[in-house]
Amino acid sequence: MTHYSFAPDVAQRLRSKGKVCAAWAQMGSNVSAEILAEAGFDMLVIDAEHSQTTLPGLVSMLQAIKGTGCFPMVRSPWNDQVAIKQILDCGVAGAYIPYVSTREEAEFAVRCCKYPPQGIRGIAGSQRAVGFGADKADYYRRANNEIITMVAIETALGVSNAEEIAQVEGLDGIFIGPADLATSMGHLADPSAPEVQASIRHIEEVVAKSDKFLGTVAAGMDDAIQKFDRGYNLLCVMSDTTCLSSEAGKMVSQFRQYLQG
Repeated sequence: MTHYSFAPDVAQRLRSKGKVCAAWAQMGSNVSAEILAEAGFDMLVIDAEHSQTTLPGLVSMLQAIKGTGCFPMVRSPWNDQVAIKQILDCGVAGAYIPYVSTREEAEFAVRCCKYPPQGIRGIAGSQRAVGFGADKADYYRRANNEIITMVAIETALGVSNAEEIAQVEGLDGIFIGPADLATSMGHLADPSAPEVQASIRHIEEVVAKSDKFLGTVAAGMDDAIQKFDRGYNLLCVMSDTTCLSSEAGKMVSQFRQYLQG
């Protein structure tokens, strides 16, 4: 049995601009990852940028969701060749590279995800992605074509370069990071600001005209439906951390109300 999961059905849906429902896995927990995958999400976006997820933790999470058909995408800590290489060697199906603001940065992200001659990813014949050596020929043959590469536009500079980013060969998708984008434009974590919304609409229009899929976050399924109808393809509709926090807070509030009579 192979140790990687390209989840071809989900990858094909993204590349044909279909609809994919995802959840953030931000606890760094194999247990929460397993729960989300078994619930039936198309994709888990495992966060290695804003969470405590480590490489051993990532492997444990991938093991927990193996066999579920859930597509494992990992948000890299940065647009860094070593970080991306190590994530891919764990056996993920897609890399999400944050804070990409120029065509050159997007091209570098793509090169980091691909073996030569298309890229600069280093060859390793002993890691989990290649079945610790048992599956390396098959993996090497398929990886460049099947691994999904997505970058996030999260700055005003990225908005101004959206057309050029969307033209990058080998790039599969563009994710809009609304909170960082708003903050970069002077509106601290407030994407509702009119100029931020205008920038988001600009990216939406650019990506719609390209061959890239479009992703972002959604505040639950009602918001997701509106965004799917507006042309989005990949939406992260919940997070293991924030949903647990919210539900715990509601339960404690109800208990205290009960005690107060």
